[in-house]
Amino acid sequence: MALRCRVNDMTLAFDDRIQGRQQQNLAREVGDFIIRRKDGFFAYQLAVVVDDAFQGITDIVRGIDLMDSTPRQCYLQQLLGCPAATYAHIPVIVNRDGQKLSKQHMAAPIDTTHPAPLLLAALAYLGQDPDPALSAAAPGDILAWAIRHWDPLRLAGVTVLPETQPV
Repeated sequence: MALRCRVNDMTLAFDDRIQGRQQQNLAREVGDFIIRRKDGFFAYQLAVVVDDAFQGITDIVRGIDLMDSTPRQCYLQQLLGCPAATYAHIPVIVNRDGQKLSKQHMAAPIDTTHPAPLLLAALAYLGQDPDPALSAAAPGDILAWAIRHWDPLRLAGVTVLPETQPV
């Protein structure tokens, strides 16, 4: 038997570092939600809240496709007495059909033998305008550059990739 978390008729709000103020009335928009599936496994909502709290995670960056579930996680954090996290939801990269690039939609795997071009492409798709001099850099140097130069204001909605360029 599945177990659900009973929700109150209240509006939960959080300030997303990229998308701005978000709010959702769980009772009206979601309803009681599953926290343990009938197969005995814990549901995503509960698992990520417990895992993040256990690891002391304070800042969470996820795809915008997961933003709708964040108020449920905030609610569970409150119920469990976990510290509230800070959220930032970034655009997801989609193909020409509007499908998120993922294993679920048969996206090509990342070539881990040559990660630098893929890291640079991802930064460009996210509007971060990586320095062309990084094309010969090691992955660690690219990531260090990305951390120093990250500008959330440059994130420009959903990016469409040509089908011939896997990320």
